[in-house]
Amino acid sequence: MRKIKLQMQVSVDGFVCGPDGEMDWTVWNWDEELKDYVREIMASADSFIAGRVLYEGMSVYWPSVKTNPESSEDDKTAAENFDSMTKHVFSKTLTHADWNNTIIESGDLVETVNRLKSQEGGDLMLYGGARLVSSFIENNLIDEYHIFLNPAAIGKGKPIFGNLSEKFGLELVKSKACPCGIVVLNYVPAK
Repeated sequence: MRKIKLQMQVSVDGFVCGPDGEMDWTVWNWDEELKDYVREIMASADSFIAGRVLYEGMSVYWPSVKTNPESSEDDKTAAENFDSMTKHVFSKTLTHADWNNTIIESGDLVETVNRLKSQEGGDLMLYGGARLVSSFIENNLIDEYHIFLNPAAIGKGKPIFGNLSEKFGLELVKSKACPCGIVVLNYVPAK
């Protein structure tokens, strides 16, 4: 069965973005250790999941990276990877998507995710946004958590664990402090 792997940037005070979606506090000058970690967790994936807002930003940004002569080779490789992946966009309002290999998912979240997990193929990376990831957490749909703890506190914003109706445990698989200042926390749901 395919796995859902969450990769999410988080501030030390637990937010994935500011109140209006601000992400100016995130570290994007990743070192080779963090890039290698991302390559490792993405190696088994052939698809990704996003909400409408994040998808719309990615669908503009990543195709432009491929053709921008100022893009680094790492960014061009990432852009090629994202372009080739199947993209599942969870949205009740999006009716059309221009980025290739995009499927708009508007049905019941749990039924749709269970259908995706039971299909043939590689794992599915989950990127967000905050509300979508919160729904995945509430419904216990995530198999691996890869939380990138950034060296910043932002005071207020959008959490992914803020809507839990009851607490649940996670088991730490590994942690890694990267030279760029990000600490990677890899968890699985507690048994």
